[in-house]
Amino acid sequence: MSKTDLNDLAWFRVVAEERSFTKAAARLGVAQSTLSHTIKRLETGLGLRLLHRTTRSVSPTQAGERLLATIGLRLTEIEDEIAALMVYREKPAGSLRLTMSDHAFETVVWPKLKPVLTAHPDIRVEFSLDVAFRNIVEEGFDAGVRLGESVEQDMIAVRIGLDWRMVAVAAPGYLAAHGIPHQPRDLLDHVCINQRHETRGRIYAWQFEKDGQAVDVRVNGQLTFNTSYAMMDAVLSGLGVAFVPNSLADPRIASGELVQLLDDWSPMFDGYFLFYPTRRQNLPIFKTLIAALRH
Repeated sequence: MSKTDLNDLAWFRVVAEERSFTKAAARLGVAQSTLSHTIKRLETGLGLRLLHRTTRSVSPTQAGERLLATIGLRLTEIEDEIAALMVYREKPAGSLRLTMSDHAFETVVWPKLKPVLTAHPDIRVEFSLDVAFRNIVEEGFDAGVRLGESVEQDMIAVRIGLDWRMVAVAAPGYLAAHGIPHQPRDLLDHVCINQRHETRGRIYAWQFEKDGQAVDVRVNGQLTFNTSYAMMDAVLSGLGVAFVPNSLADPRIASGELVQLLDDWSPMFDGYFLFYPTRRQNLPIFKTLIAALRH
């Protein structure tokens, strides 16, 4: 099989993983028309329809699923072997595609990674920032960052940050008008700022614990977000009570802009971990990444 054919297969894999020509073209850095032409050429050459196409989505046909299963691991192995050749370069080089929340990016990853990128200009990194739990293997990521409790058992996990906790906070003006909750259940009588969990598709239940007693509260309110940073702006504006990472709230609490609530009910969570498949642990670019982020 020619080199061009291998490239066509690699592009097909990305389209099948992304289930979108638009997203696949952006990930590959090519024009959507070029990608579409390449896939049509591959289908014509094989004499098979590999993708179901609609105006809203793309999905593999039965033949496409079988081809994806056949080539996926092999192409990954080739990519890993090529990446491993970078050990023969004097400086680390290569590409990484990472998934994590915006909070993990801002508080743990970006401050540590900036000097590494400055020192190693041949390292290229693509970040996907959201709170969804991505399947990094199926979706073509090299690694991800999650809280320790949510990392899959078959992944290598490296701690990159301290343990932290979620805290309930509100602006002084809001509390003057609505009163102060003294128990988690008191929040049911308050206007709260919700967060939707993208992976599970439902509103996040606020988790509290005291003296071994765990309490989950599903609060109500006018606003729902999928990121803590937007919630912070809302709570600072006096629009309700928010449940946010303490690293975001602590400076505002210290300045008096926010008041922490239910302090003795706020448990600690495992800190952030970098996780990735076992087969990639010896790649030079991963060693550089781990050295930069390890806590």
